[in-house]
Amino acid sequence: MSTADIKKSAQDKMGKSLETLRANLAKVRTGRAHVGMLDSVMVDYYGNPTPINQVANLTLVDARTIGVTPFEKKMGAVIEKAIRDSDLGLNPASQGDTIRVPTPPLNEERRKEMVKLCKGEGEDSKVAVRNIRRDANEAMKKLVKDKAISEDDERRGVDEVQKLTDKFIADIDKIVAEKEKEVLTV
Repeated sequence: MSTADIKKSAQDKMGKSLETLRANLAKVRTGRAHVGMLDSVMVDYYGNPTPINQVANLTLVDARTIGVTPFEKKMGAVIEKAIRDSDLGLNPASQGDTIRVPTPPLNEERRKEMVKLCKGEGEDSKVAVRNIRRDANEAMKKLVKDKAISEDDERRGVDEVQKLTDKFIADIDKIVAEKEKEVLTV
């Protein structure tokens, strides 16, 4: 294991933290409907919890309404109950074979809650990146202790990891700021 390996590993892990943040922020609802909002909804499909997109076709009816068409007609009531029981605050309504899921408009208070949620997700990602930095620095200290690298190499490696950390934290701040702007836009 060299300083380059440690740095590469840290960079890969920090990149994964950034992707996780993007995925988590995609679930945060803005004023518009998108089928990704229902990704976390699990439907009881013959006794097995199954993601909703595996038992129904999800489409956008209009800017504020998601259409859910079950692959099996008898699954309609189960899907409707799963959406209602989820913590998304949505109230689905059956309309023939299709279930319409209107997304209520966000009021100012709810938008501020969403911004707090976004900031919390960003902070969690920053903590993850800092933990990766700590692990990389400890790995470099261990290399010095094992006399695999010199203290100068360790110092250079720690500086490089710090620059990497600063870059990823700036990226996290930028992503969170974009999502906040999106949430606050009426």
